[in-house]
Amino acid sequence: MKMTAGRARLFGASTLALTIVCGDPAFAAVDPTTSAVNLDPVSIDQKIAEGSDIVVTGTKANEIAPVTSSLGTTQPQAIVSRSFIEESLPATVDFNQIALITPSVSNSGGNNGIGLSESKATLRGFQDGEYNVTYDGVPFGDTNDPTHHSTTFFPSNTVETLIVDRGPGNASNLGQATFGGTFNLFSRANRDDFGGQAVASYGSFNTYLARGLLQTGAIDSLGGTEAVFSGQYVHSDGRTSYSKYQNYNMFGKVMVPISPDVRLTLLGTYNKNRFNQADNDGSTLAQQAIYGKYFGLNNDSKTSEYYGYNHTEKTTDFELVKFEADIAPSSVFENRAYTYSYDNETLSANDVTTLPGAVYTTKSAAGATITGDIPGYTKTNKYRVFGDIVKTRIDFGFGALTAGAMFEFSNTYRQQRDVDLTTGLPNYVEKAVTAPATGLNPGQVTPQNIKFDQNSSGNHTEEFVELELRPFAGLKITPGFKHVDFTRKIDATYNQTTRYAQRLTNNYSADLPFLTINYQPISNLSVYGQYAKGFLIPSLTSLYVANPTFSNVVPQRSTNYQAGVVYHGSRVSIDADIYVINFTNKFYSYTDTSGQNLGTIYTNIGGALYKGVEAQATYAFGRGFAVFVNGSRNYAKTNAYNDPVTGLLIPRTIIGKAPMSTAAAGVLYKSGPIRFSLTDKWTGPQYADLANTTRIAPYNTANLAASYDVGPVRVGIDVTDLFNSKKIVQISGTPVVMTTSQIYYQPGRAISGQLTYNF
Repeated sequence: MKMTAGRARLFGASTLALTIVCGDPAFAAVDPTTSAVNLDPVSIDQKIAEGSDIVVTGTKANEIAPVTSSLGTTQPQAIVSRSFIEESLPATVDFNQIALITPSVSNSGGNNGIGLSESKATLRGFQDGEYNVTYDGVPFGDTNDPTHHSTTFFPSNTVETLIVDRGPGNASNLGQATFGGTFNLFSRANRDDFGGQAVASYGSFNTYLARGLLQTGAIDSLGGTEAVFSGQYVHSDGRTSYSKYQNYNMFGKVMVPISPDVRLTLLGTYNKNRFNQADNDGSTLAQQAIYGKYFGLNNDSKTSEYYGYNHTEKTTDFELVKFEADIAPSSVFENRAYTYSYDNETLSANDVTTLPGAVYTTKSAAGATITGDIPGYTKTNKYRVFGDIVKTRIDFGFGALTAGAMFEFSNTYRQQRDVDLTTGLPNYVEKAVTAPATGLNPGQVTPQNIKFDQNSSGNHTEEFVELELRPFAGLKITPGFKHVDFTRKIDATYNQTTRYAQRLTNNYSADLPFLTINYQPISNLSVYGQYAKGFLIPSLTSLYVANPTFSNVVPQRSTNYQAGVVYHGSRVSIDADIYVINFTNKFYSYTDTSGQNLGTIYTNIGGALYKGVEAQATYAFGRGFAVFVNGSRNYAKTNAYNDPVTGLLIPRTIIGKAPMSTAAAGVLYKSGPIRFSLTDKWTGPQYADLANTTRIAPYNTANLAASYDVGPVRVGIDVTDLFNSKKIVQISGTPVVMTTSQIYYQPGRAISGQLTYNF
C-alpha cells in the first residue's frame, strides 16, 4: 500500500485497513502499534460519515476476511471487500449476489445465471422496496416505489466495496426506504499511482466478458488530479432457453484537489442491457414436464413464448458532483449534486405459460376476433431524478454537531399498449371505458388498445440534525432527528387501472427520532446500541383508484431496537447482535363491496414483528489461510388484524419470501501468487406466500474460486453452485397450479475461466 501526502488509497487486497468516509478513503496515516489506518490530520470525528464511521483495523483476520464489521458502527453491519468481489465471485456478479455472503440476506430470481438476469434480495425478511440502496451515499430506486434493478445501474466493475447496514442507521442516513436497512455501494476508488487491469473471461452458457480499468494516478501537471475509468461488455446465451443477455457499461471518476482543504469529485456511469425475456417470465410445472425446468422462450413464432416477441432494452445513467471542504480546523462541508435516469422499453407476450395446442386471439378495431394471432403489449417506463444532498459537521471537542438536508424531484412517463404480435398492429382487447362526467375530460372514450398512458412526478425533502456527544474517551452517544416530506402527483391521459384521465396528488410526512451509542472500552472492542424510527411511503399504485378520497393509506412506520458487539483480535474478527423491529400501518388494498361502487380502496391494517440474532466471524491461521462463518436466526410474522371487508380476525402468519435462517461458511487462502476460496451460502426454509400455503425447502450454493499469478497475468477459474444444486428458490402463484404457477430454480453449476492482466 502506497500513501502519498498522508492519503491512503484502497485498491484490491493490498489494503491493510480501511476507513471510508463519504464513499472515499479518507486522509490517513498508519498507526504502527495497531497496523490500522487512522485519520490524520483530520480525525474521523471531524468527518461526515454515511451513517456509521467505517473503521476496520488491519489485523490478520481482517486482511483476508470476506465479511467484517466496523468498530465504529452503531447498528449491525457487514462490509464486503473488493478483494472478495474480485477473487471469490464471477465477474458477472450483481450487487445483490455480492451482498448474499452476509448474514440475513437471501436472493431470489437470477435463474438465467449469475448476473445474467435480475435478482431480488431479502434482508431480515424485508423485501426489495423496503430497504435503501445507495451509491456513494446517494439513494436510488424506481419512482413508483423504491425498488431496484440489480443488473441495470452498477455492475461489479463499478463497485469498490459493499456495506450492508441492517437497520435505519442514524438521522443522516437519507432515502425514502430506510425502513429495513441499506445496501451501501461505494464507487471504484482512485489510486495515487498509475496502473490498470484488463480482464477476459469465458464460461458456461456461452458467457463471455471483456473488461478494462485504468488508474491515472496523481497527475502532477493537474495539481494531483486522480482519475479512474472502467468499461465492460458481457454477452451470454443464458441458462434458460432462448434468453440471451448483453450488457454494456462505462464508468469514470475524477478527483480534483482544488486546494489542500478543498476536493471536487466528478463521477459518471452509463449502462445498457439488452435481453430476451417475457415481462412476467417463468415457466410452469406443465411446461417443464415437456421442455425441462430451464425452459424460458422458444423459436416458434406461432406461440407466445417466441423469443422475437419477448425482449427488453434498458438504458441508465448516473452522474454525481461532490464538493468537500475543510472550512475550519474543526468543521467540514460537503455537497453532492446528482442525477440519474432509467429507460425500460419492453415488448412482451401477455402470457408465456401456454402449452402446445393453445388457441390465441386478438381483436380488430371493429371488434372482430382474430384467431391465431399472438396478443402482447409494448411497455415504457422512463424517469429522470435530480437531487442535492448538503451536510456540514462542526466538532467542538467533547462532541460534534452534524446537520444537513436532501432535496430531490423526479419526472416519470409510463405506458402500456396492447398489440397483435403477429402483425404488429394494435390489439383492441381492453374493456370500453368512458371517463366519468365529474372527472377530467368528462365523456372521454379510452381507445381499447391502451392499458394506460401516465405522467407522474415526485418531490422529496429531508432535513436532519445529529448531536454526537463524547463524555469520555471511547464513548459516543448520538441523538438525532429527521423530518421527511414527500409529494406524489399523477397527470395521466389514461391512468393505470382506471384507464381515464386523472390528476391526483398525495402528500406524506414523518418525524423520525434516533438514538445510537458506541462504546470502545479498548481499541479493538466495541459495543453498540440503537433506537431508531423508520418510514416507508406507499407505492404509486395507491393513486390508481377511481375514488381516491376513500383511500386513507399512510406511510408504514418501524421502531427498531438493536444491540451488538464487535471484536477485532490479531487472528480473529467477530461480531454479533440481536434485534427487535415492530412495524405498523401495513399497506392493504381491497375492493369495495358496500354497493357504492367505490372500486379499489387503499388503507393500513395491522403490522408485523421482526426479531432475531446474527453473528459473523473470521479466524486467520497464518500463512494466508483463514476460515469464516456467519449466520442468522430470523423471525418475521404479521400481527393479527380484523379484515376490513369481512370483519373476521386474521391470525398471525409468517411473512412470505422471508427465510427463517441463513448461514455461510468458507475457507480462504491467499499467499504469494495463489488465491483460493471455497464458500457456501445456505438459505433456510421459507414460505412462498403470506397465506403460508406453499413452503420452499432450504437450499445452498457453494462457490469455488482459484487463481495463480504468472508475472502480471492472473489465470483463474470460478465454479458457482459447485455441487449443482437445482432446488426451487421462488414460486409465483400459490397454491401451486400445474399450468399457471411459475417455478424458479437455482441455475445450477456454472464454470468460467478468467485471464487478468495487471499493469
